[in-house]
Amino acid sequence: MPSHSRNSRSGRHVRQLPVDHMPVTHPTLHVTQFENASFVCTACPVPSPHRHAFHELIWTESGTGHHLLDGERAVVGPNTVMLVERGQIHHFEQGRNLSGAIVCFGDELLHDGPASSANLKWLFTGSAVPAIEVPAEDAARVGAVIHALAEETRRPTDTRSADVHRHLLLSLLLWVERWHEHDRPQEHGQDESDVVFHRRFRKVLERDFTRHHEVGHYADELGVTPGALWRTLSRATGSPPRVLITERVMLEAARLLRFTELTVGEIAARIGVNDPLYLSRAFKRHYGESPLAYRERLPR
Repeated sequence: MPSHSRNSRSGRHVRQLPVDHMPVTHPTLHVTQFENASFVCTACPVPSPHRHAFHELIWTESGTGHHLLDGERAVVGPNTVMLVERGQIHHFEQGRNLSGAIVCFGDELLHDGPASSANLKWLFTGSAVPAIEVPAEDAARVGAVIHALAEETRRPTDTRSADVHRHLLLSLLLWVERWHEHDRPQEHGQDESDVVFHRRFRKVLERDFTRHHEVGHYADELGVTPGALWRTLSRATGSPPRVLITERVMLEAARLLRFTELTVGEIAARIGVNDPLYLSRAFKRHYGESPLAYRERLPR
């Protein structure tokens, strides 16, 4: 159920989005397997929109379902993987004869060392599609690795547990990256270094967007000039950095408008905008309607 908190200035209760945390017994990795599960949203174990303090990989081996991710409906079917990043708002709307697993994990299992090319945090910075089709010839391998992960979490923890968890998880995510890149081939002339730089930018943006909206901040964090930042991101995405920053800020505003009862002023404060009126104007430019019209139009 949605949680509520009291606004200290107005005395009113404000609906807050539930935030799920990893089980205390499995602080970095948890695997839930399911078989022939059928439900509608009212019977789903977590029917209301919620967000996580961790990432999820949802593997659908068979069956069908509708999953709402930031309010957008995605259809899951046999041999599909869905990625839900920490902070995204989602819930299953319905499922029919679903078999598969949910793998929950924290950032600490995503290898980010300078000596490795397997820097997969980019998959969880808003740049990846939520649902990816797994080639039929690879489906058995996915199921086997997830089963191995589940078995590992049931073993008593030892000095090798964290490394085993990380390597199995990275195998899954590297496959997902391969399928994702295969479905979205690079545009002609796009340089791999620009793609890697864009992923670095997305990581910093996800960390700082509620506090910093200035292009100069991101240039400094990435060790480049604002002009170099503009040129590289424009080549990699077709959009300059200011547009990418604004898109991320407006996405968070839309999430909070749709799934909480926070006022426009309270939302502005949460995303680092000092003037609620400025937020209203920026939101209307971005979405074509005022924040309150957006809230009233969409189901919650």
